[in-house]
Amino acid sequence: MNRRHILPAAAAMLAAPALAQQHQHHVPALRPLPSSPAPFANVFQGGAPHHITPQQEAQRVTASPAPAGAPGRWVARADMPIPRSEMAWATAWGGRMHVVGGYGEGRFNRAYHTIYNPQSNQWYDAAPLPRGANHVAVVADAGRVYAMGGFIEQNRVCDDFAFVYDIQADRWSEIARMPRPRGAAAATILEGRVHLIGGATDPGDERASIGWHEVYDPVANSWARRRPLPAARDHVGCVTWNGRIHVVGGRFNTFQYNTDMHHVYLPARDTWEELAPLPTSRSGHGMVIYRDRFFVMGGEGGIIERGVARDAKVFGQMESYDPATNTWASHAAMPTPRHAVAAVTIGDWIYVAGGGAVLGGMVQSAIHEAFTLG
Repeated sequence: MNRRHILPAAAAMLAAPALAQQHQHHVPALRPLPSSPAPFANVFQGGAPHHITPQQEAQRVTASPAPAGAPGRWVARADMPIPRSEMAWATAWGGRMHVVGGYGEGRFNRAYHTIYNPQSNQWYDAAPLPRGANHVAVVADAGRVYAMGGFIEQNRVCDDFAFVYDIQADRWSEIARMPRPRGAAAATILEGRVHLIGGATDPGDERASIGWHEVYDPVANSWARRRPLPAARDHVGCVTWNGRIHVVGGRFNTFQYNTDMHHVYLPARDTWEELAPLPTSRSGHGMVIYRDRFFVMGGEGGIIERGVARDAKVFGQMESYDPATNTWASHAAMPTPRHAVAAVTIGDWIYVAGGGAVLGGMVQSAIHEAFTLG
């Protein structure tokens, strides 16, 4: 199936009046990377190109129970240099997207660090993470990218490493290690500090979600604890808005137990409250702020028993939350449903790159699509 026949050839329409007005931070010259010639790859076959079967395509779900909002539109952008998944998140700074770690080329502990520039529609090779991992929590602030924790094996065996990337110098440095090892946590910035929330931890054969909430102070290079998330979970969506942190969706231990829960952290009281739930229960979804709303896309759900998938779902729903009214709406679904995606907002566009194309970690994608309300 040729997705270029499905998506309109509208890449040129992304050019950039909004981006041209954005302040662009200086970055060193980086090596450009071509897009992958194959849209999908199978990690269990050494990263060999993969053809999506009709049974796998049938896993795609796009219907949302939320009231219809403005549909918006999706267009194709330059695919990633290689098919990747389980980055779980991405971050943006200075009008560029940073994608760190993940599965790729037949391995689970990749140290990839690729940067996408929407103005040139080009991917670049940046300094690799000092050690490879998947499900690394990333967030950017003040010209730096923070990368914390992650799994060394397939969604298990986590560590306590934490790093910071100097964008101007194209260089990673190790910072104070996390108080406790974990992967698949969420990272967000609040008042200049990194809040690391939720995730999962060892032992691998009893991998379990956690509600830990720890805060990193870049000035003191130290960690402190805050009130934990009321419902322990991992693979959540997380953003900071108006001095509060929102944590949406996620899973209790496995994607068999996805949740629609939506909690908000109130820092002045060091407490959490519940808000309107996510219309589609899911985990491994992307979540970004766009036009004063929280947009949630992608994700997965189902059961895998002894390597066999049942009730498998890969979500393409695009749903958004209005913090002013505590309500949700639905929009045009992703053309290619995926989970564990790299999703960021730059200018008037949401960019969604890579991710898992089927339930679980078997198939990675290089596909990159962008959404706008236009």
